Amino acid sequence: MPSDVRSFLWDIQRAAEAIDRFVAGLDMRAYSESDVVHSAVERKFEIIGEALGQIAKRDPDLAGRIPDFREIIAFRNILIHGYASIAHERVWEAARASLPSLRAAVAALLRELGPP
Repeated sequence: MPSDVRSFLWDIQRAAEAIDRFVAGLDMRAYSESDVVHSAVERKFEIIGEALGQIAKRDPDLAGRIPDFREIIAFRNILIHGYASIAHERVWEAARASLPSLRAAVAALLRELGPP
């Protein structure tokens, strides 16, 4: 397995950690009212989706070990291409409800594979 696949996993981990920091202490209203915060969160989700897309191209079996990887990649595409219709509630829900399982899966893979 090329080491760059592990680099993508590290990118996902760092982006997910950043999202957690960005939304810490906020509620949905504060999140949606802050252009800086929701723009930063969206950008980090774009990075996560792009990194997963690259993993899927290079090592489909590894990508398949990440729950909902196809949906995460699709979410990235919505953020990039459907930027005019992004619902803050959807991004907030992804940050609060979906990100923990992604972080756990990526952390497990990184422990298994080691650093890039």
